[in-house]
Amino acid sequence: MQAIILAAGEGSRMRPLTYTRPKVMLPLAGKPIIEHQLIAARDAGIREFVLVVGYFDSLVRDYFGNGKKWQVKIDYATQKKQLGTADAISKARERINGDFLVMNGDVGVLTAEIEALMRAEGHVICVNRREDCFGLGVIEVKGKKVTAIHEKNDHPPSDLANTGVYRFTPEIMRHIDATEKSPRGEFEITSTLENLIRDGGTLGHHRLDYWLDISYPWDLLSASEVLLQGMTGECLGSVEDGAVLHGEVSVGRGSVVRSGTVITGPAIIGEDCDIGPTSYLRPATTIGNGCRLGAFVQVKNSIIMRGTKIPHLSYVGDSIIGEGCNLGAGTNIANLRLDKQQVTVSGVDTGRRKLGAIMGDGVETGINASINVGTMIGNNCQVGPGASVSGVLLPDTRWY
Repeated sequence: MQAIILAAGEGSRMRPLTYTRPKVMLPLAGKPIIEHQLIAARDAGIREFVLVVGYFDSLVRDYFGNGKKWQVKIDYATQKKQLGTADAISKARERINGDFLVMNGDVGVLTAEIEALMRAEGHVICVNRREDCFGLGVIEVKGKKVTAIHEKNDHPPSDLANTGVYRFTPEIMRHIDATEKSPRGEFEITSTLENLIRDGGTLGHHRLDYWLDISYPWDLLSASEVLLQGMTGECLGSVEDGAVLHGEVSVGRGSVVRSGTVITGPAIIGEDCDIGPTSYLRPATTIGNGCRLGAFVQVKNSIIMRGTKIPHLSYVGDSIIGEGCNLGAGTNIANLRLDKQQVTVSGVDTGRRKLGAIMGDGVETGINASINVGTMIGNNCQVGPGASVSGVLLPDTRWY
């Protein structure tokens, strides 16, 4: 069986993190999101993949190549303009030679769940039972058959959320060809499946007990917390005398953990990093390749992307820091409201009591900069010495 992984979209709700990369290439527990999906499917027995790419497609192609590193075969199809899931699947039709799976590249599914889906027959949609399906597509069922599909609405009639994982036979292409644009201006696979049901076709359903859904930047933190719980630590770099590693900690090749540093796992340090001296990395922290954390830096439950420098005397909590950032000495990122209420960002309830900053690539802060709870900072912004920032900074803003 083959698998199509959809990786063409930007993921606009993930801005500013997706200004320079597709959503599926955002790091999660030391790997791009899509890599977790590919590995789960490979371990289920799938060896042939078609990645449908579009937005910043070269990042996906360059990273995965022909798939040899993962002992699979990877082909690519291009969706130049993102016109919906059905359109994306149709781009891969010439590379499909039998029954196949379709998976959004920005979700997480266990290998065992994929194995079960592979054993199914015909057309199948995967669902996850959720207490709150607001903003999600849902289905209605009768026995083993799906009777109705509803796209996102304010009052979902069901608690069975569409996960974006499907099993199809080649026959689905005929139904895709007959799919018309939705009111949102896209060719949506849910419209295809609605037509299938209306024409008397059979659509089965399979319930996923495990499903990582990443819609907003802060969802990366929740997903990272889950994935890191199952990690096994290893040290491929060097740890100086006087440094202490507790629990499962992974240190990449060429990295140095200097004396006096304490790292409490689960935590991942990438390759060619320089950590410390006397830094403190708390659980659920991942540090990308080529990062520098100086003396008396504390990082907690955060994702620090490649090439970022946090020289000394700074605190980063429950935050996502993009590539190539440079935080001046004494930069502090708040992560808890004084009233202890849940954090909202641009009017969206994050569902988190603790959330620091979401910072794009190339951001610089001066000494003693203060960044408030739930602040979004766009690419290449500058926050001046002693400045305090809250809310949203658009890309290239100079805040002094």
